[in-house]
This record gives sequence, C-alpha cells and structure tokens, in this order.
Amino acid sequence: MASKRFAASLLRSRARPSPLPFSLPAVSPLTPIRSISKSALARRKAREQKSQIITAGYQYRPPRYYLGPLNPVQPPPPSSPSSREFIPGPFTSERLHDHYHNTLAPDLLTLTYDHLPHDYTPKPKHPRLRPWDDSSPYYKNRPLRGPRGGDTLRLLTPPRTFTNIPQLTGITVHSMVKGALLDPDYLAVAGMAVQAITGVRSRVCYSKTHIAPWGLRQHKPVAVKASIRGMQAWRFLASCIDVVMPRIKDYKGVKGSTGDGSGNLMFGFAPEEMALFPEIEVNYDMYPPKMIPGCHVTVHTSATNDRDARLLLTSFGVPFYGRLVD
Repeated sequence: MASKRFAASLLRSRARPSPLPFSLPAVSPLTPIRSISKSALARRKAREQKSQIITAGYQYRPPRYYLGPLNPVQPPPPSSPSSREFIPGPFTSERLHDHYHNTLAPDLLTLTYDHLPHDYTPKPKHPRLRPWDDSSPYYKNRPLRGPRGGDTLRLLTPPRTFTNIPQLTGITVHSMVKGALLDPDYLAVAGMAVQAITGVRSRVCYSKTHIAPWGLRQHKPVAVKASIRGMQAWRFLASCIDVVMPRIKDYKGVKGSTGDGSGNLMFGFAPEEMALFPEIEVNYDMYPPKMIPGCHVTVHTSATNDRDARLLLTSFGVPFYGRLVD
C-alpha cells in the first residue's frame, strides 16, 4: 500500500507545472527520486541551452568581400547599421546650408523672378546656329555654323522658378606644385595640406606635355586635386568665407571677371593665405617650413551664367572687386 501511495504522489507531482526553466527527465513511477542526481539535471540544462540561439548575443556580420550579385549571401545596404560601410550621422547640419535654404533661396527667387502676364508673347529670336547660304554647291549638306565671334554656345537661362534657383553643387581644390619637378616631397606636403582643408583624399595630377624651358616632362606628377560634394562642400565654403578671407590683410575679394560663362567661379589662396585654414594652423609645425603650397578653388553652381553665380556667392558673403563681366 505504501508503494502505491508513493507512486500516486509522484504522478501528481509530475502533472503540476515545473518551476524550472527546463523539463525534467522521464521518470517511471517505480524509480526513486534519489536516482536523479544534480549532475544529471545540470547536464540536461546545459544541453538544452546550447541548442537555443540567444537573441541578444547574436549579431549578423556581412562577408568581408563582395562575391557578386548572384551569390546567395548579399551584404546589407550601407544605410544599415550592420553593414561594414555604415557611417553614423550626420549629427549636425551646416550653418551655411541651412541659411541658404531658409533665407537666401527665397530672396534669390524674389530678386531674379520675372513676372510675365498671361497674354505675353515672346519675341522671336534668331537661331543659335547659322545655316549656310546657297552661293556655293559645296555648302550643301554641311552642318550648321556656330554663332558669330566663336563656336561656343552658351547655356540657355530658363525662366526663374522655385525649381531652378542657383545653388552650390560642388567645389574643386587644385594645387600646382612647381617644386615637385625637382623634389617629390613638395607634392606629398601639398597632398597633405589639400586633404586636411577639404576632408577628402586628394588625387595626383600628371603633366600631359613635355616643355623643356620649364623643365616639365610628360607623365610626371606636378599637382594635386580634390573634389568635394555634399555637406563637405558647404563646410569648406563656410570656412573660406568666415575664417580665411577676413584674416587676409588688405583682401580685395574675388576678381569680378572670373568665371567660365557657365556658372563656375574661381578664386585662389597664396601659400601664406592657405596657412590660415584652421586645419593647417592647428598643426602648422607638422608641415615642413616654406613647403605649404597655394591653391585654386573652383566653385561649381547650378547657375547657367556668371551673373547668377556671382549673385549667389555675394549672398554667401564673398566680396567681388573690379569690373563685373557677365
């Protein structure tokens, strides 16, 4: 009778939910409880935990090398935090960029907007390309001629709307190093300086021709160049306007005749002026003396003529002097 009561109590205890995080081994009613040792329970618990994947401790890492679009294992997009190319940020916005979109863009639209009545009929314009006359049989089937005074066609300026307000698209910093013809260390210093002020890796430019009087040989490294886009371009231009230009002694500004006629304006800094950039000034002792080069800065805008591009830079705070050439 005692054994039957013991078996019934054991069955009732097995029917209750176990408070342990793992299941008990199958025990027959005739097997005593003492035969289930603590070591066996510990081994069973460890074995069950190994078969489970802990969510908090698992992290997917993409493959180190890209194996092609047909590989079943594809890396995540660069915007994913698990990607190897993920770059956190941006954590702040550029002051000049915000100032343009909040204040300058509406003002430029107001200054350059031409309101035309609904019944306005534009005057007929002469064709941009001139046809050939019939004075000679050799003129037949010839392509149209360019405009008088040159073969370069200027960009057309469409009517101003909120979709084509001039804005900054990019900046190119170029530095020609004459000392690199004799000493390659000059080119290394120029690359370090351009990379420091722009924040992007500079590229080496090679000579295309051979000029003996200048000591220039073909396919030799003579300059460095860096192209900036996006927020880095706004940051570099703000540094030039707010930090470098005000510190130049007797600075007149940018020459009014600069520009290529397509909305790209150029200006430059001498070697002593280039040392005024905060990125170079804070580590001025790192550069060899008298080896910091000057640079040319090309500001690329979405304007189609120099007048609109000059109006944009003037609103940023860039001064211009001399005769303004449109």
